[in-house]
Amino acid sequence: MLQVLLRVVVVLLALVGALAVTAAAWFAAGGISARATPGRAETVVARRLRAAAIPRAARDLRAPVAQTRESLRSGLEHFADHCAVCHANDGSGDAEMGKGLYPPAPDMRKGATQDLTDGELFYIIENGVRFTGMPAWATGTSEGETASWHLVQFIRHLPKLTDAELEEMKGLNPKSADQWREEEETRRFLSEEDNAPAPPRPRHRHGEHQ
Repeated sequence: MLQVLLRVVVVLLALVGALAVTAAAWFAAGGISARATPGRAETVVARRLRAAAIPRAARDLRAPVAQTRESLRSGLEHFADHCAVCHANDGSGDAEMGKGLYPPAPDMRKGATQDLTDGELFYIIENGVRFTGMPAWATGTSEGETASWHLVQFIRHLPKLTDAELEEMKGLNPKSADQWREEEETRRFLSEEDNAPAPPRPRHRHGEHQ
């Protein structure tokens, strides 16, 4: 019996050692660079680990707020202001910041996101996902939770976004310092034009007709 246990221990140690060597070789080949694209196997494993890490009670959560035009509008504004910098306004992930993450920001219009339950989306928004660049947005307040549920509703709406909504979101995106400076210079220029005194009317000499 003791010999059997020893063999099991030896086999387990050998497996752990092999995995450690494989992991070391993998890291040595890719370093810590985030420029590479995750392989299919890595993506599948990461998604399964994420799913396993979400508590069952959280997966079964249902939105306590009904979807209305106002709640969808709230989600749109929140997404444009907080999320689009990585996920892009249309949820495609085609944003400079999102493409530079490891793994890159996903296309939220596709099944990998849309097939998640409302509870899973809510949990990810509130708690973030380690080692992905996805931050936790929980504030510990009922208002913050309501905002997260509005985001869930908007994420469901992403595949049906209209051109008008996308155009509106451009005006809600955060602006860079250069953009703010340019807008301020334009505002001052227009203000100076409005406040400039009117040019004097030419004086007419006696005997001239207008």
